[in-house]
Amino acid sequence: MTSLARPRMIHARAPGKLNVFLKVGALLDDGYHDVATAYQAVSLYEDIRAYPADDFSVAFSGSIDTSGLALDGSNLAIKAAQLLARVSGYRGGVRLEVDKSVPVAGGMGGGSADAAATLLACDTLWGTDLGREELISLAAQLGADVPFALMGGTAVGTGRGDQLSPALAKGQFHWVLVLADFGMSTPTVYSELDRHRERHALDIYPAERVPSVDAPVLHALRAGDPAMLAEVMHNDLQAPALHLESRLGQVLELGEENGALAGMVSGSGPTVAFLAPDADGALDLQVALSAARHRVIRATGPVHGARIISD
Repeated sequence: MTSLARPRMIHARAPGKLNVFLKVGALLDDGYHDVATAYQAVSLYEDIRAYPADDFSVAFSGSIDTSGLALDGSNLAIKAAQLLARVSGYRGGVRLEVDKSVPVAGGMGGGSADAAATLLACDTLWGTDLGREELISLAAQLGADVPFALMGGTAVGTGRGDQLSPALAKGQFHWVLVLADFGMSTPTVYSELDRHRERHALDIYPAERVPSVDAPVLHALRAGDPAMLAEVMHNDLQAPALHLESRLGQVLELGEENGALAGMVSGSGPTVAFLAPDADGALDLQVALSAARHRVIRATGPVHGARIISD
């Protein structure tokens, strides 16, 4: 594509995610853990508009408080653009404008969605045309959740979460999400999980080195049955997250008292995700939780991964 033919702006959109199942393996020698997770992309989106520029910059807007986000090279969206430029040999830059809807530090992969949408937008804007498979390979270098934000839908993630296998999912699941007014550090929650396992070593099974997603989880997703999924939802990070922030336990109790089939801390928290039986049940639950002065939004899943939007 010649410079004369290049578009002046590209709009890409990528979804946030929920981990409807997350099992964390034993602490490895390199200080990391392997995981086994069932991802579901949900209808909260990050919208990225990419404009030609000589250098790299990012700005944020939207319904989410973005005042604490980095605007320099440590930002994941800028890292994604710089990685693509480096790999493709592109010599220019990009100005990124991000309209955020996914909670910041909420365990829903908002930064990963930014990175995925940036890769797709810049690949189109710059005419580098790397293709989806190579973009997924680059995404894996940026973070465990970035490849899934490109893929979307429902998938099983293993290794660090970036080794993806699409999973069949029927129908639509209705989620009610309670957003916290604070964030939680993923490394801190993982460290607390290691301490939790040490404290309760006599009471719980040792963690597997190579965890896997339980078969009933995949059966529930394939059946599109929310009641079945509610029985098998699980997150190894929930106990340490609750230990660090007891307020999350109160939110879980409130949701389950008001009609949720099940509730779970999303990822490393602090967003709490409730599975509702249907759209009406989700609306009733949203009303009840809002009346208790929580910030609540509804979402559905699964939805598509990152894609180009025609403005």
